[in-house]
Amino acid sequence: MTEASVPGLKPATRDLAIVLGLAILLYAAGLGLRDPWPADEPRFALIARDMVESGRWLIPVVGGDYYPDKPPLYFWIMAACYALTGSLRVAFLLPSLCASLAVIVLVYDLVRRLWDREAAFAAALLLTFTVAFAWQARAAQIDMTVTAFIALSLYGLLRHLLVKTSWSWYAIAGFAAGLGVITKGVGFLALLALLPYALMRWRGWSLPAVERGGWRWAIAPLTMFAAIALWLVPMLLAVDASGDPALVAYRNEILFQQTVTRYAESWHHVQPFYFYVLEVIPVLWLPVSLFLIWLVPHWRTASTSRESRVWLPLSWAILVVVFFSLSPGKRGVYIVPAIPALVIASAPYLRDLWSRRTLQWAGWILSVLIGVAAAAAYLYVTRWAPDKAAGIADDAGPIPWSVMLSLAVVAFIAAAAWRPRAGLVALAFCLGSLWLFMGWVVAPALNGVRSGGDFVAAALAKAPPDHELGMVAYKEQFLLYLDRPMVNFGHRRWREGPQESYDAARWLNDRAARAVLVNEKQRAQCFTGAASTVFAGFSAGVGWSWVTAPADAHCAALGKESALLYRPQP
Repeated sequence: MTEASVPGLKPATRDLAIVLGLAILLYAAGLGLRDPWPADEPRFALIARDMVESGRWLIPVVGGDYYPDKPPLYFWIMAACYALTGSLRVAFLLPSLCASLAVIVLVYDLVRRLWDREAAFAAALLLTFTVAFAWQARAAQIDMTVTAFIALSLYGLLRHLLVKTSWSWYAIAGFAAGLGVITKGVGFLALLALLPYALMRWRGWSLPAVERGGWRWAIAPLTMFAAIALWLVPMLLAVDASGDPALVAYRNEILFQQTVTRYAESWHHVQPFYFYVLEVIPVLWLPVSLFLIWLVPHWRTASTSRESRVWLPLSWAILVVVFFSLSPGKRGVYIVPAIPALVIASAPYLRDLWSRRTLQWAGWILSVLIGVAAAAAYLYVTRWAPDKAAGIADDAGPIPWSVMLSLAVVAFIAAAAWRPRAGLVALAFCLGSLWLFMGWVVAPALNGVRSGGDFVAAALAKAPPDHELGMVAYKEQFLLYLDRPMVNFGHRRWREGPQESYDAARWLNDRAARAVLVNEKQRAQCFTGAASTVFAGFSAGVGWSWVTAPADAHCAALGKESALLYRPQP
């Protein structure tokens, strides 16, 4: 379809239609064919589903226990998707999908305003195929949604600071930052762009004059706090009115423990300072990371000429990586918000980079390497080490290894079709094929095992009849598939050592006709003397069993009352 064949079709609209259509094709592949998968997805989906079915939206609850790890906006969005669609399989992935599309639109529009349409189209395509960005667009984690709010905040700031004075966009930037904060605490990060902006202004960089400043610079912080107050004020009022010690503990943890303490003294995901630069960015930021060696000279020239349109988003992206590197707790998803800014800083040079034979060769070589790696993996698990394949299948599910062979064939065909002169096209074809295979073939095949649904069905079939049932050290995905009430002993009890097992032992011994589902570790701790033990199956490589009273007496004596009855809604 040509531009002329559609009356009124604007070139920018055509560009976005192409890029968004491609993004939807890749990111929505297999939508509705799988359930939430650990580690985070089942917990978030469970919270959202229970919000809708219980009608209690203000305070997130998981398994009957308050959930203070994250603010509630992401759960509200997912719950709204569930209420609208009536399908958790579809709804749990919609927030990330929609957020990713929004980020692509924001990047395209900002680059078009800063440079031109061609640079905007190239930037949007580059972002669409970036591995870490596409991965999060296809996952039900908070990080893509908070990336969208951070991107909107950064968009508003750069519209105001680099395009044309707009205190309205500056106010929107602050409000978006506040929505980011009540999605995940780091939502304020875009406002850090004011630091390099102030430095550039002080050093005399070429910047548009911001009109009518003064007190108006306080607008963004004020609108940020206004957005935060939309959740914070009702939450504080509810906690004060309830007098519930559990709600007080929830308030204190989400405001302090899960923010400053988690950043400064993280208790998990501890990684070295260089984790992002050496382990995450080179692989998970492909193909952006492939461009870096050719981009650095351009950025050096931009620094010499004091080009703020390049260095303001670039310096902010660097700040984000440094910010998360300073915290001992690190995950690759934490720095995803920096990817759109890095793409914006790369945009004016993408046309030149496309013409570089060396970069095209690098893309072609990488395509061939993907094919070689996929073929080697297929041969390894099917010919050279089939016992390894069986072990992986026990943990992850019946992996269709033929997909690795298919990916290898696709990679070799792409490399042969485009050759080194268009190696980046071959690379994009390989990456796109990977997401299609994952969505349409791999995910449905693994779903029963990866989601925990098969295990829960089998375990419930082996549960002692006419018994009250409980579970110790449960996984959130277990609760998603329950068809009857089940007692648990609280969320994240692993932080208290063996106390959860003690509590379960006391509950088991308090009354007859009770049974508890325990994993191998908990069974060895407190349930070695059980009257009966029925093996329930394996989940994620861990064996689980139903045990009946008596639990070990020394454990029961140390137990406290902590049982929570979770009733799945019809």
